Amino acid sequence: MRWLTALLGVAILAAVAAVVIVLRSGDPGGPAGDGSQAASATSSAAAPSSSPAPSSTPFTDPCGTFDTAMRAPYAVTGYWLIPTADHCTWRRQLAAIHGVGGDTVIRIGWGLQARATDEDGRILDSGGEPDPRYERCREDGLSCVAAAERDLQALNPGNRVSWTFVYRTDEAFGPKLFRCPEVEKKIVVDGRVYYRIVAPDDGSDDGDCTNLSARGRGYHVILVAAARQDSLAELLDLGDRFGVKVFPALPLAPRDPAQATRASERGIDTLTTLTRRILTDYGDRFAGRASLGGFYQPFELQMRDMVYTGAPEGAEEAARDHPTLRVYASQHRIVEQVMPDKPVLVSPYLEARKEKGFSATPKEVAAGFEAMARTGVGIIAPQDSRGTGKVGLFWPDERDEPVDERLRPVVGETTNGEAYHGSTRDYYREMAAARARMAEQGHDVQLWANVEAFEPSGTEACGTRTGTRGRTDKDRLDQAVTQVGRYVSKVVSYMWSDFFTCGSPSLSEEMTGDAGRPIPVEAVRAGHDIRDGIELRGYDLQLGGKVTITWEGQDVPRTAEVAGVNLSEPPPDTPDRLMTAWVPFDWTQVPAGTWVRIEVAAPDGRTAAEPLHVRIDA
Repeated sequence: MRWLTALLGVAILAAVAAVVIVLRSGDPGGPAGDGSQAASATSSAAAPSSSPAPSSTPFTDPCGTFDTAMRAPYAVTGYWLIPTADHCTWRRQLAAIHGVGGDTVIRIGWGLQARATDEDGRILDSGGEPDPRYERCREDGLSCVAAAERDLQALNPGNRVSWTFVYRTDEAFGPKLFRCPEVEKKIVVDGRVYYRIVAPDDGSDDGDCTNLSARGRGYHVILVAAARQDSLAELLDLGDRFGVKVFPALPLAPRDPAQATRASERGIDTLTTLTRRILTDYGDRFAGRASLGGFYQPFELQMRDMVYTGAPEGAEEAARDHPTLRVYASQHRIVEQVMPDKPVLVSPYLEARKEKGFSATPKEVAAGFEAMARTGVGIIAPQDSRGTGKVGLFWPDERDEPVDERLRPVVGETTNGEAYHGSTRDYYREMAAARARMAEQGHDVQLWANVEAFEPSGTEACGTRTGTRGRTDKDRLDQAVTQVGRYVSKVVSYMWSDFFTCGSPSLSEEMTGDAGRPIPVEAVRAGHDIRDGIELRGYDLQLGGKVTITWEGQDVPRTAEVAGVNLSEPPPDTPDRLMTAWVPFDWTQVPAGTWVRIEVAAPDGRTAAEPLHVRIDA
């Protein structure tokens, strides 16, 4: 058993113990590391934007007193969070997130890893040494893996441990995690908590102990290093208090040792077993909790032309499937079986740089969106990839303009059109069309946007885990919202800690100080009564705001005032806070086919960070 465990463990040794953003160019990363490491059909998937109502009663505990007021609502309404051991940090983060209008938090999680063991059953690290995190787990003088094999053989002498996996978490689980108490148990050693799970190596997951004694089989042992206090229960309690939905992470799949950007299909049965057990526990403890919004699929994948047929293992069509999508589908089926009312959220990244052989055009990304939707995912929230410099924020009439200065470390001194296959807006437009097609085919999937709150490089470090990248500013964040806002039903951002909280003032403080500044996302020609005009769509569009309209060849810029707000409903499948405003304007003044620049300002004079560029044929 030991030599087989060691051989197989080394073959599939996972590269990731914690799902954190990897900030090296060209490597797969966390939810916004995007490789440097979801007629329009209205989606009826569980809508995390419909959050539980926040409590109106202030409360006090050892972390301090907090109220639940939403003081400065912003267009971004969801944020990734890094796990923390400081429970007061959770409270402060959710209070601050809710204060700027956030109603969703997405948890970073951890990965399942195959591990080799020594002759005593001690779990080894990647260097072949006993891993201190798991070495402490002992029963009756034996390592927990050796004790598991002893207990298995007590049920049937032919039972053996053929493979060992480890998983770490800051959660605590209940008894529904287990199927056979004779060999599965919670182990507490010197205040440290472990959970021992066993699963037949043929991929089955017995409902009780019957088969464990009926015949000898090989088993996989999953040893979970956990916490005494359950962080998820705590987050859900805070979610109920602040009206915020929580998306805990599913266990991260091991990586393919031959290609780390892909999930390994070897060990997929053990991954689905662990996923099933954890979700069964969640269903027992958290059924009916309004603050449990769904689940986050943390294995990051580039959005490109991919195939997922869903064909059975061994079928000829299955060979065409992207291996990571097959792993996705395996986990997503468990969610559908155990907690069918909770959607799975995935956040793939985009790569638009023409110089990269693995980049993808907007049409290719749309094909990838459709393949991903077929895996049973409920929400696809592509990273806009502006933070890593893999995609640029520009309009079609700006293709010949130089790239943003902050992107030059990534693409060099060049133009937008030379650097990229398309802009952020191009990619989201194509994915929105793909979402509509999938909805017509019965795949109930939402399209969100994950706008990255960082820059490729920064002068002010936000922490050791963010590497050389630095936080962005509110102007650039507003620009990103403008580019994606028309095509998505929600805007979220990677990540609250540390990019929204570092620096002075921090990005979150900039958001609060600049509350109410308009963020337009679209302009269309629309009359009102008998007058021609512009319908603006966006955030914080106010009556009395000013609009400046310019185009090439024009003698004097035209100015107009917002004459009506919310005279019509925004398009379907757009964010809840999106609004409309109407501005009188005679479009016959504009030559057909001309690009028009529309700047929007608030009544107090603050101008939107990004003007709209539109071309409307008369």
